[in-house]
Amino acid sequence: MKRHFTGLTDPGLVRSANQDSYYFDPEGRFFIVADGMGGHAGGEQASRIAAETIRKTLEARWKSSDKSDELLKAVIKEANEAILVDQVEHPERQDMGTTAVVVIFRQKQVWRAHVGDSRLYRFNSDRLEQLTEDHTWVGKAMKVGDITAEQAKVHPWRHVLSQCLGRKDLYQIEIDTIELEAGDRLLLCSDGLTEEVEDDQIQSILEASDTPEKAATNLVEAAKENGGSDNVTVVIIGEEAA
Repeated sequence: MKRHFTGLTDPGLVRSANQDSYYFDPEGRFFIVADGMGGHAGGEQASRIAAETIRKTLEARWKSSDKSDELLKAVIKEANEAILVDQVEHPERQDMGTTAVVVIFRQKQVWRAHVGDSRLYRFNSDRLEQLTEDHTWVGKAMKVGDITAEQAKVHPWRHVLSQCLGRKDLYQIEIDTIELEAGDRLLLCSDGLTEEVEDDQIQSILEASDTPEKAATNLVEAAKENGGSDNVTVVIIGEEAA
């Protein structure tokens, strides 16, 4: 299958700085989105460190004998450690942290890893499916039935993360394979998109956009039209029959 991909980030309409980072490998091997937190400088630094560390580690170990799930766990842990080291060296950034969502195409398989509430979706034809589970207080509450999905959308604690990079107690790294077919699209995004754009609108935009570039632009514009209260970042990967 032939792979098409693109990425786009925007500070939105409220924030003066952009604390999101993203990267995609020019060869289409791996893709990263990170959403930083912890103040202006801290958030920018945390997401940048995560994306850069993940990129460098994947490039260095890509051809190793490591299994892909073991490789993903290692790169996430190395990114976490790099942020912890920076916190020690720069105490003014000790509260910084970041989410991370990563997709790799390796050894004829597609794998994903994530920590936090940046999301990964799979879109095929008329169906949009969220592949990741938000590592948030409300995500946990929904899972055990304490609150509904509708309540979660407006809950005051909906942005409180239960896991992120930049914490010594990192214990939850979600890793799994992804099954893709010709025509599928993957969407990696920060919560600046999902906070402003409902899943049904995301689906409609993906349906109406015939290229990843148009889809990325239209998604970011929709987030801004709906309020643009946060930085918004999207990476879109399309698989087509060769």
